[in-house]
Amino acid sequence: MKVGAATEAPLRAALDRALEFGKGVAHIVDKGRTRVFSTRRACPRCARSFAEPDPRMFSYNSKHGWCEECFGTGLQISGFDDEQSGEEVWWNDWFEGEATACPACAGQRLNPVALNVTFKGRSIAELSALPVEQALSFFDTLRLQGREAEIARDLQAEAKSRLAFLNDVGLGYLSLDRSAPTLSGGEAQRIRLAAQLGSNLQGVCYVLDEPTIGLHPRDNRILLDSLQKLASKGNTLLVVEHDEETIRRADHLLDLGPGAGTRGGHVVGEGTVADLVRSPQSLTGRFLAHPLRHPLVPRRPVTRTTPSLVVRGAHLHNLRKTKGRFPLGRLSVVTGVSGSGKSTLARDVLHANMSVRTSQQSRRKSPQWVGCDRIDGSEAIARVLEVDQTPIGKTPRSCPATYVGFWDDVRKLFAGTTDAKVRGYGPGRFSFNTAGGRCEACEGQGVQTIEMSFLPDVKVLCDVCGGRRFNAETLAVTWRDRSVGDVLAMCVDDAVGFFEAHPKVHHALTLLQDVGLGYLTLGQPSPTLSGGEAQRIKLVTELARLRPGREGTAQTLYVLDEPTVGLHMADVEKLIRVLHRLVDAGNTVVVIEHNLDVIAEADWIVDLGPEGGAGGGRVVAAGPPEQLAAAPRESHTSLVLSEFLAERGPR
Repeated sequence: MKVGAATEAPLRAALDRALEFGKGVAHIVDKGRTRVFSTRRACPRCARSFAEPDPRMFSYNSKHGWCEECFGTGLQISGFDDEQSGEEVWWNDWFEGEATACPACAGQRLNPVALNVTFKGRSIAELSALPVEQALSFFDTLRLQGREAEIARDLQAEAKSRLAFLNDVGLGYLSLDRSAPTLSGGEAQRIRLAAQLGSNLQGVCYVLDEPTIGLHPRDNRILLDSLQKLASKGNTLLVVEHDEETIRRADHLLDLGPGAGTRGGHVVGEGTVADLVRSPQSLTGRFLAHPLRHPLVPRRPVTRTTPSLVVRGAHLHNLRKTKGRFPLGRLSVVTGVSGSGKSTLARDVLHANMSVRTSQQSRRKSPQWVGCDRIDGSEAIARVLEVDQTPIGKTPRSCPATYVGFWDDVRKLFAGTTDAKVRGYGPGRFSFNTAGGRCEACEGQGVQTIEMSFLPDVKVLCDVCGGRRFNAETLAVTWRDRSVGDVLAMCVDDAVGFFEAHPKVHHALTLLQDVGLGYLTLGQPSPTLSGGEAQRIKLVTELARLRPGREGTAQTLYVLDEPTVGLHMADVEKLIRVLHRLVDAGNTVVVIEHNLDVIAEADWIVDLGPEGGAGGGRVVAAGPPEQLAAAPRESHTSLVLSEFLAERGPR
């Protein structure tokens, strides 16, 4: 039978009859080739059928598509079911790498039906496992014809556009199926930015809070180019930022100050960079006009014989059996583009293993190294500390005075006064953490919590003590005409002079001043401190207990992950001097950092790369800053450091 308009009626009749005899299945023979057609969408052998393909079938956030064993997480998590979203706070630990891949889907998150639908030989899981760069290449080289071309016309253009924006903001190394909890803050922010770049909206006001956090100077420039694209479309961008390059590329600047905390809050400069430089009150303008010259202190030499911690065969995450050397008694800075493996090497391998190694239990037995073959030189380290930006306390009863440790001495001063002795008050009377001397209405917190039913709880100043934390009898005792409540309300700058005659308290207060925290009050509730403030208070606590060490026998290994986050250029200088003080006392300091002022102060740089993700994971350069700058082609860090030191190196 010939197929054509003239034979349509008998063709339909023959097909109906064939389907009737075949119970919904017909075999069509054309020029010796047999093709099978079915009206039942079922296997002719086992009679298994499948539903009409639906977009939800390819989503692991939908019950139509997710793996029924892991509910779309791709992980083997005990107790997780379809009633939870995975965003609940108690699942956080599971998503930081403790769970293993789901055995049913091998971590691909989808059910077998979805995984067996392929396009160009790949399932959707295999396609989404590609890094952004490779996925963009796949769609760029995709050539479709006929019906496929008609279906994919708009879809292909949209996919290419969105992938291009992710690549433009420096995320080409990220795989498309990367789980959100494993993203850094900077990566998550750039993903949101890429989504906005792809929206093609106009007349929108975007507010960005320090978008350069976690970015290498190379990626920083890519980000700034993307922000300019957003502005060129007719949008307004309001950026809160400390990064110098961002400041210099801004169209209009607002500089607040002149100080921090209660000493700030005023616009001290407005306009262009030149306008800020001319403003006498603008600290930002002063640093723009006279940036730091490096090095601030002479380099500590590192030779082949310098005692060192040497990580051998690091293979965790994307590290490729790499070797990293960290000289003892030196300031080492770990650099590299985003996703190159910096945190994995410094925190997950070096810090984690050394923390176990220095514990008393492990010193009695041979260490079990995790993520590496071994770490040479570990016996020289007696203590390991990670100085991060986590809060120093969760309740208002915690404050800088108690955390740094000088409040006990202040309590003894008040207990030694004549008034206290007459009343029989000991040091415990002047503690706001115990009953007796504290205000019982607020239990020494200085604030009371009011429950608001369906709204978040509200904290208000205690109406009994007025926020002074102590009861009236305790506040009646004074030292140098100040009550213990008055002392807590003092800012650090004022307290330095007040306690000048008491070396231990005065020393701790001077250290707080040195790190730029002179504006904080001694009783500032810990929950109100920023991450950068909390980190600097931790550094002060360490500085207060320093004991000079001998060359090559560093007492403590300090690991810091991007300590310049949230810091002004003036505060970065103070931080650098604090790090040098830690090293001068004989300690070893390892800093993960992108800030060029910190990198330029290193005694030793360990640069990872050359790219992020699968393109990184190995040490591409190591040495003092001048050595890296002399070979700008070695890595992205070498290139930007070469430019930076040419401008700000020794005159």
